[in-house]
Amino acid sequence: MTLSLPKAELHVHLEAAASPELVRANARRYGVDVSRLFDAEGRYLWTDFSTFLGAYDHAASVFRTPEDFAELTERYLVASAEAGCIYTEFFVSPDFAERSGLGYVSYIDGIAEGIARAEAEVGIVGRLIPLIERHYGPERAVVAAETATRYLRPEIVGFGMAGEERLHEPAEFAPAFAIATEAGLPLTCHAGEWRSWEGVRDTLDALPVRRIGHGVRSIESDDLVARLVDEGIHLEVCPVSNVTLGVYDSFAAHPLTALLEAGVRLSLSSDDPPFFWTSIGREYEVAAAEFGLGPEALRAITRTAIEDAFCDSATKARLLGRL
Repeated sequence: MTLSLPKAELHVHLEAAASPELVRANARRYGVDVSRLFDAEGRYLWTDFSTFLGAYDHAASVFRTPEDFAELTERYLVASAEAGCIYTEFFVSPDFAERSGLGYVSYIDGIAEGIARAEAEVGIVGRLIPLIERHYGPERAVVAAETATRYLRPEIVGFGMAGEERLHEPAEFAPAFAIATEAGLPLTCHAGEWRSWEGVRDTLDALPVRRIGHGVRSIESDDLVARLVDEGIHLEVCPVSNVTLGVYDSFAAHPLTALLEAGVRLSLSSDDPPFFWTSIGREYEVAAAEFGLGPEALRAITRTAIEDAFCDSATKARLLGRL
């Protein structure tokens, strides 16, 4: 039912978008043992958030050259376009680029090549949001922000923070976010996933963000939900991720519908899709089947995603025209 609906995705981590098939192919090329990374059915193997992060890093270790990242990016975008997606914003990591030995400029250039190839092939538009890995702390965050802002090309449209939400307070990262703001990058930050609604409130108080990654636990505070509506804060909601990781024990318990009914601006995204056995297409299917959202409601979610995307106004106009 949802295949023909246009879709837009604002929350997907690039390295975690790699299919098991692509990871195994690269592992063979580089002689990396990934046998423990997959279960008997060939799917990513993890048991909790900590082991998920370990599996994520292991899978990411087999991407080492600009062409590796171009191929990863192109494959993901083409597959998303086949599911009706017209726009994707990837989270990318300056820290990962430096740890891998590739270097940030080569890393971004490879990804940008994949974006260009996918748009030429199937018309999907891709953009990039460099981010801080929160668990490495505020000092490393400043370095990541400085690295990201030294090399700004048109594909880079924002700046954000991901990682272990229960470590450090949002205010500790204000210096890093100030660097990105000075460079003209709009901001997003993961919050309200593993911490309560207070994590979202503290983020909004400390950082000039326009979007919140996840943010679903905002529903625990009526005052905070009202603030989200009043300030037009956009939530990048990833329902399958939330249920798979156990943030909620079922779709019936998930607050997607309640947030929509309250008037919160939000979009649907897949987060770390192959790790959670999902895709942007499945997120829209789940929204229809589990939350009862019809075609017009889903189309409205896509429109909101494009309106609140970090790309330039001309690109937004072009994408909105495709609706």
